Amino acid sequence: MNPITTFLIFACIAAGIAAGYWANPLLAPLFFAAAAIVATSLKMANVWQKFVILRMGKLQSVKGAGLFVIIPVIDSIVAVIDERIQTTAFNAEQALTRDTVPVNVDAIIFWHVHDAEKAALAITNYREAIDRVAQTSLREMIGASMLAALLSDRREADQKLKYEIGQKTAPWGISVSSVEIRDVAIPVALQDAMSRQAQAEREKQARMILGSAEAAIAGQFVEAATIYAGHPVALQLRAMNIIYETTKERGATILMPSSMVDSLNPSAATLALTLAAKETKEPGKPAAA
Repeated sequence: MNPITTFLIFACIAAGIAAGYWANPLLAPLFFAAAAIVATSLKMANVWQKFVILRMGKLQSVKGAGLFVIIPVIDSIVAVIDERIQTTAFNAEQALTRDTVPVNVDAIIFWHVHDAEKAALAITNYREAIDRVAQTSLREMIGASMLAALLSDRREADQKLKYEIGQKTAPWGISVSSVEIRDVAIPVALQDAMSRQAQAEREKQARMILGSAEAAIAGQFVEAATIYAGHPVALQLRAMNIIYETTKERGATILMPSSMVDSLNPSAATLALTLAAKETKEPGKPAAA
């Protein structure tokens, strides 16, 4: 009972007592009757409430925030609707996805009543109906979705659920603000299998990247070999640079075979072979320096 109604009732009772004490005792029942009428006639609605009022079984009005009066006996308040945003948690246990995987899904829906008249007159219990509709829509969505899509793209699943539930609850004067899937639980054995599959996919990708790198390196080596084949001096300089890079660390000692040293000076080796050939053709003649 609101404070104004309470004050008026006590005022009527006090007036009745005073009338019975100071004036005519017959007036006291009249004041008590007035207090009873005030108690049943005056109503007050909060800013978020809507009162649905029937008069002799027919819809009379929907009263909003503030103080209002009804006619006792003739008028009746059939529903007090809260128009604030409400939350309802719902779930689907052991629901099969499109690829026949059992999952447990927990979700929550945010909704509010936008038409108090429909919420009061079009359905018996709109709160219970929202819960049933949400569960049914969730199971339908799971049955039409693949497990991979359900796990990876929850935003699309949320939007689909919001649309489906909103279409069903709109005739009841209820709007769905959003639907959020909180958790998707899958069997432990399937979790292990998916973990091994993901690991195998990562290993496959790593091997493919390594193979591509090896192919690229091999191509670079072929190109370098072609350049060195046409320019032997470049190969000699490269070999000398490698030796320098290896021996520049202090205290490093490298043993090189003589054949490798000769390969680093191809001009000297070619000159020695030419002199040997001349000596073979003209024995007895000293070779020219």
